[in-house]
Amino acid sequence: MPRAESLEPRAALFWADSVLATLSPRERAAQLVWPQLFGDFTADSSTSWLRLQRMVQAERVGGFVMSIGSPIETAAKLNALQDMSRVPILVGADYEDGAGFRTRGGHFLPNAIYLGGATLFPKQMALGAARDSALAWEQGRITAVEGRAVGVHMAFAPVLDVNNNPANPVIGPRSFGEDPALVADLGAALIRGLQQNGMLATAKHFPGHGDTDRNSHLAITEVNAPRARLDSVELLPFRRAIRDGVSSIMTFHGVVPALDTTPVPATLSPVIMNGLLRRDLGFRGLLITDALDMNGVLARVRPAANATPLTGSYGTIDSPGLAEVVKLAVEAGNDVLLMPLDVTVAIDAVVNGVREGRFSQARVDSSARRILALKHSLGLDRRKQVDLDSVRVRVGIPAHLAVADSIARRGLTLAKDSLGIVPLRSSGGRPRVLSLTIANRVDLAAGATFDAELRSFATVRSQWVDPTDPAPALVRASALADSVDYVLIGSYLAQGTTVADANAPDAVASFVRSVSALKPGTLLVAFGNPYLLQNVPYVAGYMIAWGGSPASQRAAARALGGASDITARLPISIPPLLRLGTGETRRAATSR
Repeated sequence: MPRAESLEPRAALFWADSVLATLSPRERAAQLVWPQLFGDFTADSSTSWLRLQRMVQAERVGGFVMSIGSPIETAAKLNALQDMSRVPILVGADYEDGAGFRTRGGHFLPNAIYLGGATLFPKQMALGAARDSALAWEQGRITAVEGRAVGVHMAFAPVLDVNNNPANPVIGPRSFGEDPALVADLGAALIRGLQQNGMLATAKHFPGHGDTDRNSHLAITEVNAPRARLDSVELLPFRRAIRDGVSSIMTFHGVVPALDTTPVPATLSPVIMNGLLRRDLGFRGLLITDALDMNGVLARVRPAANATPLTGSYGTIDSPGLAEVVKLAVEAGNDVLLMPLDVTVAIDAVVNGVREGRFSQARVDSSARRILALKHSLGLDRRKQVDLDSVRVRVGIPAHLAVADSIARRGLTLAKDSLGIVPLRSSGGRPRVLSLTIANRVDLAAGATFDAELRSFATVRSQWVDPTDPAPALVRASALADSVDYVLIGSYLAQGTTVADANAPDAVASFVRSVSALKPGTLLVAFGNPYLLQNVPYVAGYMIAWGGSPASQRAAARALGGASDITARLPISIPPLLRLGTGETRRAATSR
């Protein structure tokens, strides 16, 4: 299937050149600009639909970044956009945890009814804990099948960052682990699974976002490792991916002094992108910027005095500043300008960059040609729309969900069990359990599947814990602790794009300490940050489920009930408490 070079390079390039010849300089520039798109219902005459229509018919953008939405609505909207576009549109999506990471219907309020969607896998680190490349390949295969069914052609996955910094607030379990060889092996398998089944894969975030303690979405970020360490750790998975023919690579909005002494993020560095990636590592595929609405790249460009403010996901930026970022990104060698907050400004910046002599028209044409050639390799010149009737046949089907369950089960890690809590037992029949769920109120799925599965073998009392004010929950837990056999604390606090600090809030750490004192046999299940143990080292039991997906919650509960084996080992260290490879083994005690 499509690789960095098409299986039919001559045909693809011939088609790309023939299309390129019909495009104006501004239309060629527009091929490089890919704005964000939501898979929500949009009325035909609504402002949001008219805006999309303008992007396709007037601005003639080359692609879109597909964000959240239900499978059918996503497919129908993409079909409509493809229908109105003279040149096929290439669509990418952040499918790190499968198509379900973006293509789901969400929950209906006030009843919190789950509306279903594509298959959602655990975080990549579950594969790292399972150490099974066959499962990684299968995750890639299913993601490709489901993504292509709804009209998405490119997965912005896998994450090849080696997460060797426990304080990293944005990567964490999105990575396969801290062993570069393991990351390379599993990343290569997932890439093969994607590309052998019709979807372009994207290795990210080059040259490595693992050893940071700041979030590039929110602030200027640096990786201060020496060049020798970068060569042996951060760059190793990317070398493997390039060798295996990964179709595209996404950049890192962070400064890497050992690779470029000028204080610019890697995304905007010709030394890193053209010199290291293209020339030294021999990458010939599509080079994609990380989102251009992130402060990690925008904060490096000084705004003009008369700047027009633009409100984005992570703060306020200015149009002239965005234009300069776009020009620097093209100069550095990027092919795709992802998620600029103003499409017109971004396209104009590419055109003006040629007029100003910052780069040549040939430089822009080379990126447009590369994008167009991939469209041909995907068959979009022959068929650019999807069959809506096939979505329900291919997306979120039981066979795919079973693989997600298998990955969750195989990756579940019992990192610590000093009192032999697991599996849960009771001399009086069904164990009595108090399940405390630490999660933000907007996380409607937190604890739902976990507690439901626990109830299949235990008597369960459930309590939600507000992470900003856990005191009321502590009062309730104190009143119930003596009447239960076990207290289980499920934490869904995780790294993410809006998280500035990976550490648990002091109030949460204090809550866990107090509950552990009430019930010495307390077990903490990390559905979010796997490094949480660093903040609460006194807990007797610590299990890591690698994400809060239904599959991960189900796997944790079943393992606690003795219904499945626990065999995984940590793909990270949790200093100074646990070493890489730690993990207790339990054999299934029952069959349910």
